[in-house]
Amino acid sequence: MLGTIDTIRLFVFDLKKSIPFYTDVLGNEPAFQDEDCAIFQSGTVKLMLERVLPDDADEEEMVGRFTGISFAVQDIRKAFAELQARKVQFDGRPEIQPWGGALAHFFDPDGNVLTLVQYPTPD
Repeated sequence: MLGTIDTIRLFVFDLKKSIPFYTDVLGNEPAFQDEDCAIFQSGTVKLMLERVLPDDADEEEMVGRFTGISFAVQDIRKAFAELQARKVQFDGRPEIQPWGGALAHFFDPDGNVLTLVQYPTPD
């Protein structure tokens, strides 16, 4: 009935500051941008950054929170070190999870929480 997930929207206050973070720091390829949004192709899914005005009370709670967006990596310790070298702020070191993988949470320029995930390798 439904197709695959096509686009994930993430809300930011400062789009001009966010675009270089998502391109230069995280390595996403821009597909489109204007003054209100930027779209990046990330594999088969698009990530859309949408600008929210800080004085819009209805939208303010949408920025600077846990997003649930995870970026899969083969080696989480290596990705963690590379992003730290690029001045990305993490809330802690990568942690092994009960399900066998590892997670590390980091922040974009507006304080949105993103996640690195390394899935366990099959035996």
